[in-house]
Amino acid sequence: MDLERRLELISRDPTEEIVVKDELISLLKETKIPKHYIGIEISGLLHLGSLVLTGFKINDFLEAQIDASVFLADWHTYINDKLGGNWLKISELSNYYSDAFRFFCPGVRLETGSDLYKDNTDYWKNLVQFTKHLTLSRIIRSVTIMGRSEKDTLDFSKLLYPPMQCVDIEEMDLDIVHAGMDQRKVHMLAREIFPKMGWKVPVSVHHHLLPGLGEPQATGSSYHAIANAKVLSKMSKSNPASGILIHDDEKKIHDKIMKAYCPLGIVNGNPVLELVRYIIFHQFPEFVVERPSKWGGNLAYYDYHELEMGFIEKKIHPADLKKATAFYINKIVDPVRKHFEGKVPQTIE
Repeated sequence: MDLERRLELISRDPTEEIVVKDELISLLKETKIPKHYIGIEISGLLHLGSLVLTGFKINDFLEAQIDASVFLADWHTYINDKLGGNWLKISELSNYYSDAFRFFCPGVRLETGSDLYKDNTDYWKNLVQFTKHLTLSRIIRSVTIMGRSEKDTLDFSKLLYPPMQCVDIEEMDLDIVHAGMDQRKVHMLAREIFPKMGWKVPVSVHHHLLPGLGEPQATGSSYHAIANAKVLSKMSKSNPASGILIHDDEKKIHDKIMKAYCPLGIVNGNPVLELVRYIIFHQFPEFVVERPSKWGGNLAYYDYHELEMGFIEKKIHPADLKKATAFYINKIVDPVRKHFEGKVPQTIE
């Protein structure tokens, strides 16, 4: 595969940022099969954002001839009080996550934090040496990667989370670190400290965060600023009503999307259009909006931006857009849903 195609796969939606693209180009030229990872907390049932969008990006890396891996961060899950810090629950859901990513991303490698840290004295030595380069205030500024605020009351273990995440990268000898945009701070922390340690600095790839389906609300802790100063909150494992679970049946998917925020002609903060752009167009080359013949009949789109313009110009009614979106989303979810029939874990947050 040529360099241009590999760059295209890594850069395509849902990728929002590559730090730094020139470094990525050099890496692809110099390293036959670079090592990639994405670290994932184990918390709740998987949804379109946590499995499908993330999995699509992992599959892009695999197709680009990258050695892609998923790091199931069980110790980070415990530190961040997910699943009540119950190791039995964490272990059960870890197996569920492994099953899901192996199914959705054939060829991906999986590793847990427990496996990485077991009998690994070098890891803990490196962790202590890494933290010698950090001030307390610098670590506290990084806790937003955990969904925490600098104003939160934090037990001491939470201050270990960002440096552990950085040392994980060194321990796995990674060339490309991949995460949602909400993890950007920790990758910048690694880029700041790794040269001081004499460690290899990896390329960072950050993907878009899929929002929840509700109307955007003004909040200081969400991720996507929009024109009216409100922001979208990301789809959440702990709030099934905010998005589409991979276990939702066709009716649930239809009902959730039909209730989603989608005002006529409004693009900013529109979660239905986000589903079309980042999920549907990643999987399908054509998006057909069915309409009654009295309204001009069906519309077919082969490019998201063309569809977006049609929506802005009010050629597409929100109800028709929602019905089409629900149809395609169900087609994407259906094989995953069938894979998990009869084995959905009951252990959730």
